[in-house]
Amino acid sequence: MNIIHNRTFSNELKDILKYIATDKPSASLKFKDELKLKIREISANPYKYKQSLYFNDKNIRDMTYNTYTIVYELNFEKDFVEILKIFNRNKPKH
Repeated sequence: MNIIHNRTFSNELKDILKYIATDKPSASLKFKDELKLKIREISANPYKYKQSLYFNDKNIRDMTYNTYTIVYELNFEKDFVEILKIFNRNKPKH
């Protein structure tokens, strides 16, 4: 399965990486690299992570990495995984 990142995810990730880099730039790069690897693993096992708490759809899943939740959608018809969102699961939404 191919993996695509939607604009929302890309923007949220950019903000997270900037925030991490203000404290320690090397940690920001490490976070990005490790997250990329975890996202790539989804192709081999798309149902590895639990169904999303935020959607009532078995093809929308929540992956966790560090303190972040990454929401992704499986599209078997078109053979791709779309990464939808990333957010800190410990931080309440505004």
